[in-house]
Amino acid sequence: MLADELRVLGAAACDVVPGGVAFEGDLELAYRANLHSRLASRVLLAIGAARYRDTDALYKIAASIEWERHFRADQTLRVDVTAIRSPLRSINFATLRVKDGIVDRLRERCGERPSIDTRRPDVRVFVFLAEREATFYLDLSGESLFKRGWRHAEDKGEAPLKENLAAGLLMLAGWQPSTPLLDPFCGSGTIVIEAAQMAAGIAPGISRTFGFQKLAGFDAALWEQVRLAAIRAAQRHDPGRIAPRIAASDHDPVAIRQIRRNLERAGIAPDTVRIGERDVGRSQPPFDAPGMIVTNPPYGERLELAGGGDWAAVGRRWRDTFGGWTVCVLTSDRDLPRRLGLRESRKTPLFNGALDCRLFRFDVHAGPKPGAADRDAGQAAPADPLPHDAPDAGDGVVAPAPPRAAAD
Repeated sequence: MLADELRVLGAAACDVVPGGVAFEGDLELAYRANLHSRLASRVLLAIGAARYRDTDALYKIAASIEWERHFRADQTLRVDVTAIRSPLRSINFATLRVKDGIVDRLRERCGERPSIDTRRPDVRVFVFLAEREATFYLDLSGESLFKRGWRHAEDKGEAPLKENLAAGLLMLAGWQPSTPLLDPFCGSGTIVIEAAQMAAGIAPGISRTFGFQKLAGFDAALWEQVRLAAIRAAQRHDPGRIAPRIAASDHDPVAIRQIRRNLERAGIAPDTVRIGERDVGRSQPPFDAPGMIVTNPPYGERLELAGGGDWAAVGRRWRDTFGGWTVCVLTSDRDLPRRLGLRESRKTPLFNGALDCRLFRFDVHAGPKPGAADRDAGQAAPADPLPHDAPDAGDGVVAPAPPRAAAD
């Protein structure tokens, strides 16, 4: 999906490689990829590659690259090294030797050396070690691209869904802005905010800054041109052409307050997403036409429903009231289909951070009319569908042009 996304942006020679996509393009494409990619974590510029056998070789490669062409010696630096099948025994020591090679080069050429800052550096250098070859990259993104710039520092949640994974879930589900969408475990609203921005044509990186803005080759005029083009494209986007039908609910009033705040920060019009405080066991289709549920429920603990209940009750609710809908659930619980009493039509392995998860897809067939399950269980009929705005109640040789980049 990332390769397809990059091709649409104009990337050439896209090649799916372990951990990412290698591609070629000019400086404008580098800016556009950072601004517009919903799936990438970082965009890296390959600036050197050479064979190595030990850490001394890594030092020599690092010291041979013309870092002074890319950033100043008075800027702060961070170095990260990753490896697959590398013969080196210590990646930490390899990182130290690469760092030494870079700072020694700059001290020799510029008379001073950069300071190391592992938290908020001006410049990040990434090195990938294969079995015999080391490739050196400059990070063009800065902070990871999933940080769109709208999430509030006070958002509640132990492991909120990353924005690029949320976009990936929507794409894997096959969701389109013309399809009704509901997230009944919305938390701070990551999935529905990604969907609303996609529907509104808002570039995911429009509210943030990027690492390339601190590099020596930064073209401020070109960047402003790329950025203004994205803003104008969103302004020209006709919301009447595709009226998105997006809804979000959660049983936690704190989450409801968070999603309202985040929608505003993400530039989403307040009437774009229907929001309601509601337990999933009482959820109803928020729109007349069938659509999709795409959701990331809490992990690692039994789901407690208002008034009692469990996953079986959720499965019954979906069968009884969401006939014709498609349900896509990201979970680390491999046993979820059995708990729901639903048969998955597809499952896709994914990682949410370090968690080994599955995206289960369920095609819900028409069941009893809404309210039947509650009456059979001796309960009150479900609440009305979510209203609009319901009240409150997550390395060695410089690469030739065109530059080879990598997005992971």
